[in-house]
Amino acid sequence: MREFAFELALCARLEADVEGIVSRQLGTSLNGNRVMDIVHVEPGPDFDARARLTPHEIPDTAIESAVGVGTARYWKDSFDCHPERARTATDRAIEIDFFERERRGGREYVRQTARYPDDWFGKLVGIENKPDLGRPGALEAQLRRDVSLGLLDEVILATASHVTGAHLHRIPDEVGVWRFDPDRGTREVLREPTPLSPSAHGIDIGDRRPTRTTIDPVKPAEKARARRCIAERAYGKGWRIDDFPHCAKVADGEYSGARGIPYCEWKGRFVHPAAECGVECAGHEPAAPPDVDVDAERERRSSWVADPDGRQRRQAGLDRF
Repeated sequence: MREFAFELALCARLEADVEGIVSRQLGTSLNGNRVMDIVHVEPGPDFDARARLTPHEIPDTAIESAVGVGTARYWKDSFDCHPERARTATDRAIEIDFFERERRGGREYVRQTARYPDDWFGKLVGIENKPDLGRPGALEAQLRRDVSLGLLDEVILATASHVTGAHLHRIPDEVGVWRFDPDRGTREVLREPTPLSPSAHGIDIGDRRPTRTTIDPVKPAEKARARRCIAERAYGKGWRIDDFPHCAKVADGEYSGARGIPYCEWKGRFVHPAAECGVECAGHEPAAPPDVDVDAERERRSSWVADPDGRQRRQAGLDRF
């Protein structure tokens, strides 16, 4: 099974096995040059309150603003950032129903529709996929960086390969190891992860050169802000494909009880639409994409709520005009 299909299969399996939110391809560094294949966001005590707010990612700028649930405030006085960034965050927060607005004398005032729950997520578990350990690439350096930064609570390596002692020796002791068999849908824990320290200072290992390696200390407050951004991104994004190919050969596939996975009947496997589908494919047959309700499927299978109180579908309808 190819790496992309391996990733989707593991996401589907995890969605059946764990509580909370499963997402994929999320930035897990402070400078944007590290992407984790899968992130599992465990629910915190206020998870239900977050689910009632909006199904979308809430901009961090809006969360950190002085806008509250009480008296509406003039939007420009509520942000400590560039006005364009504040305007963008305000517009998006209104669009997703996190802010509501009112006009007073030609000015726009905003308030939160409900208080943002700080304790909505618990542990953040990062999973790096490497189906074939015979082609590790930069795996060791990536995992050492994850451990040094300590942004996530746990980091795990998932592979389909037979794992030897030599393999284990080359990765940090703190990293857990799973052997995932996508054909059978089974997951074997070969080594439990050691908890990291998200609330402590971390070291962000940057560019490595023959004579120099960039190292940046990271404060706990910076990590806390980044963790909230990761959790929000995971909540809004999920792991499924949004756009299926316009091809008669591609259907809504199923794996481990989950649907919303592009399956190519011509290739006989799950496919990566952005990389494998299009007119250049020899099996391409133009047609409307399959009718897949990704939101309904995600809500059916996870703790995510697609339409809290019916507000989002009304907003989505208004956005078309």
